Amino acid sequence: MRRYMVVANQTLGSDPLLATIQRLHRAGPSAFQIVVPVTPPRDHVWTEGEARAVATDRLEAALQRLRRVGIEADGNAGDESPMLAIEDAIRDDGPFDAIVLSTLPPRLSRWLKVDLPRRVESAFGLEVIHVVGEPERAGT
Repeated sequence: MRRYMVVANQTLGSDPLLATIQRLHRAGPSAFQIVVPVTPPRDHVWTEGEARAVATDRLEAALQRLRRVGIEADGNAGDESPMLAIEDAIRDDGPFDAIVLSTLPPRLSRWLKVDLPRRVESAFGLEVIHVVGEPERAGT
């Protein structure tokens, strides 16, 4: 069975990410662990509790969406830093065969500005499947 870590925040509910997970699921027996870095909003003053609540809400919505299409998954809200969130997930829930990393489009993505897909692949020695999605609004 192939084990995939799925890392996303604002794009967690995007159709391209769902399509990628479905494709991997159809390719053979697989398990998915969703990691949502607790990224603070940039458009207003926030509290840590608010950022965690948004990440947790997104996670629960994504898990329900996957279950509706017949895919079982588990997950958690992780560190604000996607690198640390991935490291924690590998330590706590690994091993994984690959990481599905979903980012915003280049014009919007802070993760792409720091070359996160390449950095993750280099740091953890795992295949990174990069998916670009559009942002979802908090609470959707």
